[in-house]
Amino acid sequence: MRALSSSGPARPYIERLRVLRRLIWPSPVRCSKAARWRCLAGDVAAFMDAVGIEKADVFGYSMGAATGLQLALRHPGKIKKLAAASPAYDATGFQPDYRAFIPQMTPEMFLGMPFAEEYRKLAPNPDGFPALVRKLIALEHEPMRWEADVKALKTPVLIITGDADVTTLEHSVAMFRLLGGGGMGDMGKPLSQSRLAVLPANSHTAVIGRPNLLLTHVEAFLKGETPKGMQQ
Repeated sequence: MRALSSSGPARPYIERLRVLRRLIWPSPVRCSKAARWRCLAGDVAAFMDAVGIEKADVFGYSMGAATGLQLALRHPGKIKKLAAASPAYDATGFQPDYRAFIPQMTPEMFLGMPFAEEYRKLAPNPDGFPALVRKLIALEHEPMRWEADVKALKTPVLIITGDADVTTLEHSVAMFRLLGGGGMGDMGKPLSQSRLAVLPANSHTAVIGRPNLLLTHVEAFLKGETPKGMQQ
């Protein structure tokens, strides 16, 4: 799941993931007045009901990762595994520079970016991009304090983050530990069902542009492949 279209940077993901699964690529930004995390997750759940999907593996990037996380928290029966690229569960986990930038965001900042032109080519309403951006900016101001819910989550989660991502490395590690990860292997105990992958020399916008590197982790996670250590 992602806020934008299924073309451009998304194309390599579609081509490879559809080999593993029946693939559907929703853009859950239909909330009428203002986007809310619970509303976006509800959109996806309603979409799954409408197309007859009882349960699915979910892959989301950025806003799509947070939406996927909310789907797992609010509709746990609908999700088998969640692969989340650049996720956050608390707004305090964003980098200080990004938190300072949020109050300065305006739709005009995004109108000249490549995905704005892509939206105009593909969207049913080509002139709707400014309204979409206003919703997404409002979403950045939406409260995000999900620690207790994440700690109780039973869904296996793959956290993928860049080492220069929009969230701090400490936040990603903290999320992994909330999900039961971070312990030592090779001690005779099973590894956590959740996983953490840190991509080197990757910023937030670069993460999604490395499909071969990222999908190596996603595919192994969906297949349940785990490297075997001496005590496994």
